[in-house]
Amino acid sequence: MAGHGTEISELEAWQRELRAQFPIVVDHPALVYLDSAATAQKPRAVLDAVQRYLTTSNANAGRGAYPWANATTALVEDARERVKRFLGDPAPDRSSVHFTSGTSEGLRTVARDWLPELLSDGDEIVVPHRDHEANLSPWLEARDLLARRGVGVRVRELPYQEASGDYDPVELARITGPRTRFVAATHVHHVYGADMNVHRLRRVVGPDVPICLDAAQSVGHLPVAVGHLDVDFVVFSGHKALALPGTGAVWARQRRGPEFRPGGWRGTPNTVGIASLVAALDWLEAAGTDRIERWTVALTGLLTDGLSRMADSYEVLGCRTSLTADSPVQRRRSLVTFRHRAIDAHDLGFVLFDHGFMVRSDGHCQAGRDRRDDSVRVSLHVHNTPEEMERLLAVLASLQ
Repeated sequence: MAGHGTEISELEAWQRELRAQFPIVVDHPALVYLDSAATAQKPRAVLDAVQRYLTTSNANAGRGAYPWANATTALVEDARERVKRFLGDPAPDRSSVHFTSGTSEGLRTVARDWLPELLSDGDEIVVPHRDHEANLSPWLEARDLLARRGVGVRVRELPYQEASGDYDPVELARITGPRTRFVAATHVHHVYGADMNVHRLRRVVGPDVPICLDAAQSVGHLPVAVGHLDVDFVVFSGHKALALPGTGAVWARQRRGPEFRPGGWRGTPNTVGIASLVAALDWLEAAGTDRIERWTVALTGLLTDGLSRMADSYEVLGCRTSLTADSPVQRRRSLVTFRHRAIDAHDLGFVLFDHGFMVRSDGHCQAGRDRRDDSVRVSLHVHNTPEEMERLLAVLASLQ
């Protein structure tokens, strides 16, 4: 475990300082929060920004001429530019940012208000069938909507590499062709923790096919550079990136396909959520998403290495060759999902909470799964520690 130990020793002082900025973590020392993939805890800077906004300038945006309303309108517009900078937008004058309640609504907005204009009868789209349900059902809904209009669109499954768990560019090249008009993908898998290597998709599908990226498990956990990824949409949830619930965004490159303009009347935005998102992005940038990634990857390495020594009792989902400390392949990004070979996942979740660990234990909203596929998911953020991983492994070992 030398590699993990080096990362941890280099970052431990930095991490202690950041951990101390999470009030809910500091105030509950007997509990260990391991469900950041569902929603992240909030640092003091975000909580302070929320209180400051609500007590100094709370008003509606775009609907008043008095100072509080003007300040809120400016907040929302400035927040759009803040999202672009955080994502490393290489052409911010051309792109746009639309605020939503989260990733699910954002993907549905792209599918409902933009995708139908792109497609004609006989076209094909390629979408993931084994990622989060939110990155499958909107595309199927768009297909069905077009079918009712007499436009037939074929949905193809984005292929996976069985060994590593990420996407298979060779098979993708085989199933795509001149009628391929759109690809949806996931940046980091919400069950397996795999970096899905989406940068390889562009080389396969060519320069003209729009790509929509579900970044719910990457924004706020690791650096996301839209210029490097060369995608057309990045959709993420603010609440997984340290902001308040009910907050999210769609970044649109506005380069390929029709202009992205969400339909319907633009009602009152979630102004306090947007204020929290700006504060969260500021905090993450100051902390360094590269260092957050290094820290959480090191912790997941500790956990998978420990679980690999208990293979008779536990099955770790995802890539089978990335478990041990000396594995040469990529590590899981901030989450590890596993099953006990004899104990039901829900029962194991209750047992772990009895020992102070808060984990998710169900099907994790993964498309194509049922109750028999339930598992325990441990998802981490910067406030988690190596000591928590060792404590968790000790409890799991006692259940062998």
